[in-house]
Amino acid sequence: MFYYVLKYVLLGPLLRVVFRPRTEGLDHVPGSGAAIVAGNHLSFSDHFLMPAVLRRRITFLAKAEYFTGPGLKGRLTAFFFRSAGQIPVDRSGKEAGQAAIREGLGVLGRGELLGIYPEGTRSHDGRLYKGKVGVAVMALRAGVPVVPCAMIGTFEAQPPGRKIPKVHPVVIRFGEPLDFSRYAGMEGEKAVLRAVTDEIVYAILSLSGQEYVDRYAADVKAEEARKAAQGRKFPRLPHR
Repeated sequence: MFYYVLKYVLLGPLLRVVFRPRTEGLDHVPGSGAAIVAGNHLSFSDHFLMPAVLRRRITFLAKAEYFTGPGLKGRLTAFFFRSAGQIPVDRSGKEAGQAAIREGLGVLGRGELLGIYPEGTRSHDGRLYKGKVGVAVMALRAGVPVVPCAMIGTFEAQPPGRKIPKVHPVVIRFGEPLDFSRYAGMEGEKAVLRAVTDEIVYAILSLSGQEYVDRYAADVKAEEARKAAQGRKFPRLPHR
C-alpha cells in the first residue's frame, strides 16, 4: 500500500515537477508476467524515477547499506526502502551474490517486474561499465525477457555526492525486450553468461549513448580511491 502512496501521492508528483521525466518506449515493458528491467545507474534518483513512470510495480535489489545506516536518518532510510518494496542485497562476496540471485528469482517467480543495474553500483563519472553476470543467471533460470532501460540526465541532476538534486530534464528510454530462450538450460556456462550480460549492456549502451568502459565500476572506483589516498599520503613537493 505504501508503495502506491509514494508513487501517486507523496513522491511521484514531486519527481515529475523536479525532473520533468519524459519516457520513450514504455510499451516495451510487458503489461503482465515476470520480466527483468535492466538499466544503467547514474544517480540515487534512479531508484525512484523509473518506478514513477512505470505502469506496474517494480522491485529493485538495493544495496544493504541503505537498510543499516545509524541513527534516525538510517532508520528513516531503511523504513522508506522497505515500504517501497525494495530488497536489501549484501554485495560483499560470492555467497552474497548467490543470495541476491535467490531474492531476485523469488520476485520473478511471483510474476512481477524486477529492476536490476547490471553494473552493480552507480557510475561515478557518467560512463557505462562492464556488467556483472547475475542478471544473466536470473534471466536464464527464470526464462524471462530482459527490457533494457537508459536513464538520461539523472547524472547531471544528481551526481554521486550531491544530496539535493537540481532541476534538470530527464529521459527514461526503454528498448525492445531481449529474448534469451535460445540459451535455456545453459545458465551454468560461464561463456554464455558473459555473452548474455554483454548483450544486455550493449542494448543499454545503444539507448543511452554513454561512453563504455570494459571494466567493473567497483574496480575502477577502488583503484581511483587508492591513488587519491596515496596522493594525500605522499604530496608532491613544490617545484623550485
